[in-house]
Amino acid sequence: MAASITANAPCGAAMQQRVLNEGSCLGANFMACYPWRPPCGPSLRAVKNCSRQFFPLRYAYFYLFSLSNMTPAIDLLKKAKAVHQVHSYQHDPKSASYGLEAAEKLNLPPAKVFKTLLAASEKGELLVAVVPVAGSLDLKALAHAAGVKKVEMADPQAAQRSTGYLLGGISPLGQKKRLRTFIDNSARLHESIFVSAGRRGLEVQLSAAILAAHTQGQFADIGRE
Repeated sequence: MAASITANAPCGAAMQQRVLNEGSCLGANFMACYPWRPPCGPSLRAVKNCSRQFFPLRYAYFYLFSLSNMTPAIDLLKKAKAVHQVHSYQHDPKSASYGLEAAEKLNLPPAKVFKTLLAASEKGELLVAVVPVAGSLDLKALAHAAGVKKVEMADPQAAQRSTGYLLGGISPLGQKKRLRTFIDNSARLHESIFVSAGRRGLEVQLSAAILAAHTQGQFADIGRE
């Protein structure tokens, strides 16, 4: 059973209890957690002690929040200082289509949201295809673009092992193994597009050119409605 903390308890302990109870950091006015003693208020020493304990807590929570949204895809873009923006939404595990769910929950035109699919050639080479969520992948067109005889959709387990991502959250960026990547030409029609950021419920917005640059991707007509 957690011990209760009275109004006269040390500031750091009171703050930690409030953080646990409220689920968030306190505001910048850290003096609010220390009992006032009119007419002078808290001593300078009390304020210093309070600030020493408050700011580490504040930045620890900020660090944990940032860490929770970090994926290999986002890490790659940050290290490259590439222009991008991350968007998150509450993923529904029962959703029939992860891509269309992202478009709906982020209030985006489906033509601007792209899904990442993996296909395998007749020789077993895995290929990455990035196509609009509203359409499907043209396997014959992908085979032609890749210069192979034929392709078929890759085994889901093989896709997860190769990319390091789970199905529904496979990003074309930051994959564990570098695979040849093909991006549907329609991506170049938009100022920016959205692709998975490496986790279900997380999308990254960036230009088609930046996506191609950081995946060494080639543009081709591989999507169909």
